[in-house]
Amino acid sequence: MSKIQEEIKKRILVLDGAMGTMLQRYKFEEEDFRGERFKDFPHPLKGNNDLLSITQPEAVKSVHRAYFEAGADIVETNTFSGTTIGMADYYLEDLVYELNFQSAKIAREVADEFTDKPRFVAGSIGPTNRTASMSPDVNDPGFRAVNFDDLKIAYKQQVEALIDGGCDLLLVETIFDTLNAKAALFAIEEVKEERNIDIPVMVSGTITDASGRTLSGQTVEAFLISISHIPLLSVGFNCALGADQLKPYLKTLGNNTSLNISAHPNAGLPNAFGQYDQSPEEMQQLIREYLQENLVNIIGGCCGTTPEHIKLIAEVAKEFKPRTQQLKSV
Repeated sequence: MSKIQEEIKKRILVLDGAMGTMLQRYKFEEEDFRGERFKDFPHPLKGNNDLLSITQPEAVKSVHRAYFEAGADIVETNTFSGTTIGMADYYLEDLVYELNFQSAKIAREVADEFTDKPRFVAGSIGPTNRTASMSPDVNDPGFRAVNFDDLKIAYKQQVEALIDGGCDLLLVETIFDTLNAKAALFAIEEVKEERNIDIPVMVSGTITDASGRTLSGQTVEAFLISISHIPLLSVGFNCALGADQLKPYLKTLGNNTSLNISAHPNAGLPNAFGQYDQSPEEMQQLIREYLQENLVNIIGGCCGTTPEHIKLIAEVAKEFKPRTQQLKSV
């Protein structure tokens, strides 16, 4: 049994908050993204946050450190777009292994600075910007911008580098298309088998709106069934919604699984300017309701959340025991 599987039985584990929100505070410009190494690269690189693990590692480290200092048990690597598919927009497909390895390595280094309690590094595996089960072209519904095999190959490369860099667990997150996620899970299982290792896996889907479905049309129950054939540390939801809007879907999840449940909601819903206004205190109160209702084992934040949010979430998490895994009797 891994260390995190022991810890999750003892207490509610706290995940970090947003990486992108924190990196935006640095107001990095094109030359900052490029650094010395990519100063003559022929394509624009601004906006490629994953690249900052190579060109601005101290900034990424300082974000990880701030979350651990705030009380996080788990930080996510800066690799949300770290596949050849995600990096194709920047013509940096050849850099994928190094990007993931370095991101995991620097997160591991920061985690090892903290010796007061076990601290964990989760390899962040995002959904890519293409979908395997829907067409991007309304006039050609049968078209696919990517297929399962392409995704599996891309995810496998990412997974290998994250493990090599020192991750304790893997987090397949912000799942809007379950077929993409299944490709990631297939890749993980393949790497585990080839290396004869076991590594805990978290899965976190995204309910896109009040319909209660993922973008590819699945309900909570359907999503759960789709990924239940893989041994998982936890299943949960993140992004798109604030803690308030996400709550009913976590309840549905809890009624249908004995797995550990995770949630990392946004800091409310974005305002007209795309900014997140929910204060740490407001979010803490909503998370307190989660804990009072025995909904989660792992809790953190997504878009718009900061170390200030995570600090208050960590404080309230100490007051409660982890969710007990009881299925609703039918």
